[in-house]
Amino acid sequence: MPSKKTWAVIAATTAVVVALAWAFAPRAIEVEIATVTHGRFEQAIEEDGRTRLKERYTISAPVSARLSRMVLHEGDPVTAGDTVAVLTPLMSPMVDERSRHEAEARLKAATAGVGRATARVERAGVSLQEAWLELQRTGQLADEGFVSPSRLDTTRLAVTAARHELDIANAEREVARQEQAQASAALQPATANGKSARPFAVQSPVSGVVLRVAQPSEVTIAAGAALLDVGDPARMEVVCELLTADAVQAQPGHRAVIERWGGQPVEGRVRLVEPAAFTKVSALGIEEQRVNVLIDIAAAPEAWRTMGDGFRIGVRIITTSVEQAVLVPVGALFRHGEGMAVYRLDGRRARLQPVDVGARNATVASVRNGLAPGQAVVVYPPAALAVGRRVRVRTP
Repeated sequence: MPSKKTWAVIAATTAVVVALAWAFAPRAIEVEIATVTHGRFEQAIEEDGRTRLKERYTISAPVSARLSRMVLHEGDPVTAGDTVAVLTPLMSPMVDERSRHEAEARLKAATAGVGRATARVERAGVSLQEAWLELQRTGQLADEGFVSPSRLDTTRLAVTAARHELDIANAEREVARQEQAQASAALQPATANGKSARPFAVQSPVSGVVLRVAQPSEVTIAAGAALLDVGDPARMEVVCELLTADAVQAQPGHRAVIERWGGQPVEGRVRLVEPAAFTKVSALGIEEQRVNVLIDIAAAPEAWRTMGDGFRIGVRIITTSVEQAVLVPVGALFRHGEGMAVYRLDGRRARLQPVDVGARNATVASVRNGLAPGQAVVVYPPAALAVGRRVRVRTP
């Protein structure tokens, strides 16, 4: 029978072996887990965009004139046909001494021209009267047979020619009078306030609100100068510049979510993908090919009443939507062979589970088979984790 000393040695040896086994045994790896869920999966293209009015009207000056001070301000409502600006014809330019002498000379010449034209009218009248008297005498002689019929016809033609000469002289006198009036107008002094001419009212072509007033103060403007912008804020659309590779997937009719504009997200629909792309340099200096995608806001105007023209917004265009899909966090997926896999939790050990991923977005992936709702998977598995390794769930 072993002595007490022998039993003590055996016990000490066993304790050392157990301590060594415990010291060199692999420790449980601390991991973070997530639960596989069942719900709706959406794959979307996310990009920044901006709002703009579908129809924006820029009202401009039809002629060069002096603009009266604007009474309208940004945000004021207007109705089609309302007066939005008042234009007054420009004042006559100031005349220097040399130009005044030239204008006076032209006025004197025009006055002399009127006198000359009047003399021509009087002379043409005398000629017509003389021709008429000659026609009367020739007619009497023709009735008595003293002159031939051809002489009578010649006298009649002379009366007609004299009448035409009188008409020409009257027309020349009218031209001379107009030239005299033109020369006289050049010498008229400019009015002090420019209010002598009749003002011209510029009307709004549509109903809406004033978006921008280009020139609020009284000023002289040229023809075609912009006065103000008018539009209907209830007719709003969203413009989103997508990469051409993403724009191929954003087809007309796709659902869109408009968010990050300061209010609750609102629904929209892709209306048009423009046929031509353009080059845009990104913030990193990289040339990108982008295309404009136009989105109609499908929600009622009450839901986005405070959204204005030119607002910066976030857009999510839904390209794939699956109802009742098996959802797993994308952080749990990793490459395994030619497919994807996850580590599922089996008690206190990790088990490798290949999965068939249908689609993914920024947060979750839709799994066709390999997992069931309610199972726990390891999120962001550490490099030391292996199949069958004991794990310890990290407490938040």
